[in-house]
Amino acid sequence: MSRIITLRDALREAMTEEMRKDANIFLMGEEVAQYDGAYKVSKGMLDEFGPNRVIDTPIAELGFAGIGVGAAMNGLRPIVEFMTWNFAVLAFDQIVNNAAKTVSQSGGEFRCPIVFRGPSGSAGQLAQQHSQTFESWLGNCPGLKVISCVDPYDSKGLLKSAIIDDDPVCFMESEVCYGDKGDVPEAEYYIPIGKAAVKREGTDITLVSYNKMMKVAQHAADELAKEGISAEVIDLRTIRPLDSQTLVNSVKKTNRMVVIDESWPMYGVSAEIAYEMQKYAFDYLDAPILRVNSMDTSLPYSAPYVDAYLPSVQRVVAAAKQVLYVH
Repeated sequence: MSRIITLRDALREAMTEEMRKDANIFLMGEEVAQYDGAYKVSKGMLDEFGPNRVIDTPIAELGFAGIGVGAAMNGLRPIVEFMTWNFAVLAFDQIVNNAAKTVSQSGGEFRCPIVFRGPSGSAGQLAQQHSQTFESWLGNCPGLKVISCVDPYDSKGLLKSAIIDDDPVCFMESEVCYGDKGDVPEAEYYIPIGKAAVKREGTDITLVSYNKMMKVAQHAADELAKEGISAEVIDLRTIRPLDSQTLVNSVKKTNRMVVIDESWPMYGVSAEIAYEMQKYAFDYLDAPILRVNSMDTSLPYSAPYVDAYLPSVQRVVAAAKQVLYVH
């Protein structure tokens, strides 16, 4: 049996199910307790688990991220919520220099089972310091696992896997998708970290994306279908480790690829995918891989500029036609 629930409800279910099974798991972050979470993801969790396991923190990301890392090194399993990953830049010292390096620095004597989670990317007119994506930043760092998805089914199964993982996991969500609904089973399930999902079968071109840009990819596939073009749509779900094999298998079938990535174009996830495909699937490509990214500038505040800045269905359709040599 399954039901239709929101992304925020799916994330809450993932946390509560694991916290009921393991008293070492706790949630901490700004407004997660008394206020039920900035986006109501943790609604009701304080009532169920109490203030020792659902903990409000000061506005001090570096501080509470460090507390989480120390707790993880000493046998607990923290879930650290950032109100936005933009604020987590302050905590990158703890994430990159401590959490990610715990195992290697200790020669395997210590583990760091911790989840850092919160929304990444643009949420509209929030201007330059609140609209950045960090998947490529974090994916660049050995020792971290990076998940980025917004589908309720995927998010629940992957968050549960992240919570029980013995390595630090960065879990990227989206402010504008917390109310999105999807079909989620009532029975417990897990989704393995590091496995992409083919969301739509196709034969003419592969569209690859993740997080809320999957909506753009799906809508672009719908538009291409109106013109008789069959697009296969793949949701990466996990940025590190990257499931290159699923992408290669798709390119072997379609021979063409467009990558839709909300991050800036330089040194990003889309660039890594293009490299991986030329390395592992070069002989199957009938056209160069094209990328559709946000513009190479900080995000303006003006609404028309926001629309122009982000990847759009029109830009994806144009890129698809370009690699298909359709005019």
